[in-house]
Amino acid sequence: MAEISGGRLVAKALKNEGVDIIFTLCGGHIIDIYDGCLDEGIKIVDVRHEQVAAHAADGYARVTGKPGVAVVTAGPGTTDAVTGVANAFRAESPMLLIGGQGALSQHQMGSLQDLPHVDIMKSITKFSSTVSSTERVADMVSMAFRECFNGAPGPSFLEIPRDILDAKIDEEAARVPQAGAYRNRGKSIGDPRQIEKLAEILSKSERPVVLLGTQVWTCRGAEQAIRFAKSLDIPAFMNGAARGTLPPGDPHGFSLTRRYAFNKADTIIIVGTPFDFRMGYGTRLRKEATVVQIDMDYRTVGKNRDISLGLVGDVGAILGAVADAAGDKNGAASRKEWIQELRAEEGRLYEESLPRLRSDARPIHPLRLCYEINEFLTENSVYIGDGGDIVTFSGSVVKPRQPGHWMDPGPLGTLGVGTSFAMASKLCQPDKEVVVLFGDGAFSLTGWDFETMVRFKLPFVGVVGNNSAWNQIRFGQISKYGADRGDVANVLGDVRFDQFATMLGGYGEHVEDPEDIAPALQRARESGLPSLINVRIDPDAYSSGTQNQTMYK
Repeated sequence: MAEISGGRLVAKALKNEGVDIIFTLCGGHIIDIYDGCLDEGIKIVDVRHEQVAAHAADGYARVTGKPGVAVVTAGPGTTDAVTGVANAFRAESPMLLIGGQGALSQHQMGSLQDLPHVDIMKSITKFSSTVSSTERVADMVSMAFRECFNGAPGPSFLEIPRDILDAKIDEEAARVPQAGAYRNRGKSIGDPRQIEKLAEILSKSERPVVLLGTQVWTCRGAEQAIRFAKSLDIPAFMNGAARGTLPPGDPHGFSLTRRYAFNKADTIIIVGTPFDFRMGYGTRLRKEATVVQIDMDYRTVGKNRDISLGLVGDVGAILGAVADAAGDKNGAASRKEWIQELRAEEGRLYEESLPRLRSDARPIHPLRLCYEINEFLTENSVYIGDGGDIVTFSGSVVKPRQPGHWMDPGPLGTLGVGTSFAMASKLCQPDKEVVVLFGDGAFSLTGWDFETMVRFKLPFVGVVGNNSAWNQIRFGQISKYGADRGDVANVLGDVRFDQFATMLGGYGEHVEDPEDIAPALQRARESGLPSLINVRIDPDAYSSGTQNQTMYK
């Protein structure tokens, strides 16, 4: 009878889930998993830091909709990945981290790199467990994946001791669940009565507005969201991964007038985004408005702010069902003046911003850099933001052309995701161009994996907005403590990231004149290499988002 090792059972379980890539940093505890992945045809992408592996698994999940997988060794290998797992937890991204562990036979004996990984991971995962027998390896992997997709998605963690991975058992003794037999990916609309109630609310609303959040992309619900906005004639704003749901120039898509619209709307529909700090914990929605919240997770609905109606389920399916239920009673004819009012205000605000968007100042104004990046993007470009103040600037300027073409860390605000997300995006969709805007501090956190991009021949256009400072924090310190204490612990050295890129085998350019940004971007695109354009930006320019942060008030 054929025998199979624990590591090969891991690989079989991953293959059954449709996983075709794992991200890893090697360690003696986990090498049998590599052996199994080679047998199953799963690509092994080895990185220089476990945090990068975890972020890349998160990015893989966001791009593909399938669970991403990172495999790391025990002890510091697992703790190095904690930030990536925590980021996926707050961003509702389905990934599995597999961590090594000393042999079960050496439990509590002080084996190499022994730590209580399961306890460490419990607070930042949906599922965290040890695999205690080789027969259960594949079964536990499938269990972890099921939990990743229980309600709103999120990460799971499995610790597999070394002797459990290395041991061989009769293949027939192991249960290897088939994902297609148990994975319930149905698109529930929740309570149909709530659908009818929302349709009735909208039929009477004269100034409705909808905010489409990340879960619209998580549910792959862009088509239904578009139909909802257009058929009911409702102005739509987008945040997070929902950016690009409506392309630039769409008559129902808005970006600059969100506060104006929220202040005047009679009905506000919040889809797939929580009332967290980005929403002022719900306080930015006028009290007189009818507020409706649609989310995949019941725990999010009504959290931090009372609402008029809550709907729980697949947000795309819900939007489609509401559009169908509203039918001809939606009162859309009365909303044309509302949309025209918002469009006029949107145009006014854009005209007001043009002098900074096209500024010829030196050092370069961050808005000019963001403007040039937006002009550079094509229908095929995936934009990734990895930074503090510079990415906040980009939020009001950079407009992806398609759904799924915007990536940012999410609500944990983790810096250092850019290279990892670029890696995952380019591996999963090699036909798409990847453009990453880094802050200089953010790139420095995980930038050595630029070498991984070179080694795996993964070209991308990287731009470093370099002001030699952690400027989002610097603004707050100056505001609170004055200019004489404003530069404490937040000013960085002047690093030539273009030379760093060249040293590692990529393409690099240094830019100080705004007129040189566009040509440099084009040359980076044409190089066919991983690239970094080092752009010297004004250290004394701060985004409105940074200036309005409540922590500085």
